[in-house]
Amino acid sequence: MAYIGNQYNHLEKDLYKAPTVFSSGSTSLDTANDKESVVSDCESGVSGPCFDQPSLCNNGLIQLCSGDKAHDLITRRFLSNLGSMAVHIKDLTIQKNCFAGVTWQARLQSFQIFIKAMEKKCGGGGDANVRYAWCAATRDEICKIVEHGFGHCGMPKNSGLYGHGIYLSPDDSPMESVKNAVADKNGVRYLILCRVILGKAELVQPGSKQCHPSSDEFDSGVDDLSSPKKYVVWSTHLNTHILPEFIVSFRATSSLKGFLGMQDRLKMPTSPWISFPALISALSKYLPPTAMNLISKYYRDHKDKKISRHELIQLVRQFAGDKLLIAVIKSSRTK
Repeated sequence: MAYIGNQYNHLEKDLYKAPTVFSSGSTSLDTANDKESVVSDCESGVSGPCFDQPSLCNNGLIQLCSGDKAHDLITRRFLSNLGSMAVHIKDLTIQKNCFAGVTWQARLQSFQIFIKAMEKKCGGGGDANVRYAWCAATRDEICKIVEHGFGHCGMPKNSGLYGHGIYLSPDDSPMESVKNAVADKNGVRYLILCRVILGKAELVQPGSKQCHPSSDEFDSGVDDLSSPKKYVVWSTHLNTHILPEFIVSFRATSSLKGFLGMQDRLKMPTSPWISFPALISALSKYLPPTAMNLISKYYRDHKDKKISRHELIQLVRQFAGDKLLIAVIKSSRTK
């Protein structure tokens, strides 16, 4: 399997040009440029206005304000990567996890130890493939994560389509997480910006029941090796390979849902295509009932917005195979 290289190291190159200093008294991953760290305590200013959203949690979270370097860079990058959807985002607030308390300091040190261990595993001074990634979670889930870390009690819900674990989206693809962000009673949605140890990633097929790496060669999963939209951190690695550093909260305009629907409609293919109901009908002539039942189930999941159109297509390809799909589509075009 291919290895995800440094071409995905966007946020490190832009926002986190220097290693993170996590809190007072903690050690950085590399102390060479501590003074340049945009999230060090000495540079986390309080200048500029702060939007006063209802308090999320009081355990070790500090709200960053406009004028703080980390706040401004995260905001700029988040909105720029949303493209035209950025106009629907209002009242953006960023809170920093200061890793307060003995337990979080232990988790922080553990995360650093696992980075070093991953580097050794990848060949001495190898690349641990540490990335920044977004994770959508509800208000209650985030409160549990901030207090107890990731785990079953604070594990964000997902479709389960790519196995048992936490699904995160690359730092330059926040759209995937924004789609899954659920508003609380005040209309506020939440994302966690995490630092993630990916190591060597393997391709995970839709419909997978995987809950750990398939072999000692791999450490995490992705939905696409060349251009992943999902990082999968297995349930066995939750509190060692993910570090929640920032909580980003925002309100969205009422047109957000309609906007996302419009985005899906704009993805209509220009090459020969067939509607899913017609495709299911055509495939039923060639595939066994068990396969068709699963395809029909996943199509209903797509209609109920439990899985994306891309995920549905990947599942159909897995069951039918590209040769049969091409033949069916060409046949429908001639008719």
